[in-house]
Amino acid sequence: MNKNPILSCAVTGAGETTEKNPDVPVTPKEIADSSIKAAKAGATIVHLHVRDPKTGKLSHDVELFKEAVERIREADTDVIINITAGGGGDWVPSTDDPAKGGAGTDIQIPQERHEPVEELLPEICTLDCGSINFGDQVYINPGSWLREHAALIQQSGVKPELECFDTGQIRMANQLNNEGLVDDDMLFQFCLGIPWGAAADAETIAYMKSRIPDNSSWAAFGIGAQQMPIVAESVLQGGNARVGLEDNLYLKKGVLATNEQLTDKAVDIIQSLGGEVMSPQAAREKLQLKKR
Repeated sequence: MNKNPILSCAVTGAGETTEKNPDVPVTPKEIADSSIKAAKAGATIVHLHVRDPKTGKLSHDVELFKEAVERIREADTDVIINITAGGGGDWVPSTDDPAKGGAGTDIQIPQERHEPVEELLPEICTLDCGSINFGDQVYINPGSWLREHAALIQQSGVKPELECFDTGQIRMANQLNNEGLVDDDMLFQFCLGIPWGAAADAETIAYMKSRIPDNSSWAAFGIGAQQMPIVAESVLQGGNARVGLEDNLYLKKGVLATNEQLTDKAVDIIQSLGGEVMSPQAAREKLQLKKR
């Protein structure tokens, strides 16, 4: 068991969730405020996407990232900031021409995905380690793009969180390390339960953690009803944990959640197992992060 796990809160995500839960933050101020509340509830790290303030839908606007990040940095509550760099990968087949993307397709090349990271230099950013069937769409991230993107992140001095949605993506992450594009002391996030990636269960966590280097740090999260069970399972197997409205909208069946409530519930689970969530400063030292 990990007696001192790092706890992340993914506060908003990119999905069509704003109409399902009014507490999913949309504007940069709402995202920052929700991040600060999650930090006060015990989150070590906050993971950020941004949304169009008018529509509530996914945005890649660097200025929106900038406002949210600056508001968090100016607050009197310490928390590590982890910016997504995985946006702009959605491909939806067209019913008219299967060779072209249809409605909902949103593709960015690596340089575009890296823009908010390069501009704001967070302590951590995500690097999605491959392509995958993601529900009825495909997330596109071929190996050549991954190599290019990993090099950009490495040059920026930001630590990549290697998001792995299936076991082959762990192989790719290890290959990037072998090629010198990702530094040692790697940081993995096992993303579980997404159709149609790795399952959210104890056996999958045990296998995935067995495939990473011994000096790596890792966490796992589950979506929906699997969020809290995976918090417990990940910590029991020696890992870190993640919660938040990006992955789950409910505190319990039929009861909508806030980010701070999900964080508080995860803290309670960890404490009930005999652990204590790691502070942001201790996590910086453990993960060798550069505070901005």
